[in-house]
Amino acid sequence: MDAKRLNRKAVFLDRDGVLNEERGDYTYLIEDFKIAKGVCQALQVLKEAGFLLIVITNQGGIAKGLYQEANVWECHRYLEKYCNISFDDLYFSPYHPIFSASLSRKPDSLLLEKAIAKHQINTQLSWMIGDSPRDIEAAQKVALKTIKIGTKTSTNADFYAQNLWEASQIILKS
Repeated sequence: MDAKRLNRKAVFLDRDGVLNEERGDYTYLIEDFKIAKGVCQALQVLKEAGFLLIVITNQGGIAKGLYQEANVWECHRYLEKYCNISFDDLYFSPYHPIFSASLSRKPDSLLLEKAIAKHQINTQLSWMIGDSPRDIEAAQKVALKTIKIGTKTSTNADFYAQNLWEASQIILKS
């Protein structure tokens, strides 16, 4: 393992409920994509602290035929422009268990494993921030530290935070 890899750290981010407000329905149109309070500031401080920012999201609405991959990319570019930030990567699973099984869908960890390998990330220095048990479970499979957004549940996350800003502060203090 080279020295560069030893220090490469990342924050993996679920999308809905972490970066944008959870609607309880599929979010694929810009007009429905409401960026949560404090998100832009949190992303900026994490980037300034040297973290790669990588989005890992299930997008099962694609398999259901509700929207297309282009919609996911449009929302992603909107978020980058709105926050004046560039994410280091975006991985999404277009599958849904009713229609098509895939190891890329959280709680499986294939997308995390791909990102870790591609970007040569040191998992001991890296984090996953998600709002559901499946986010935490996927992250634990690859030994990431975890922060669950929202209410404390039985997910066994390492930390809990009310929002991404609070989660960013936990990471920066660790």
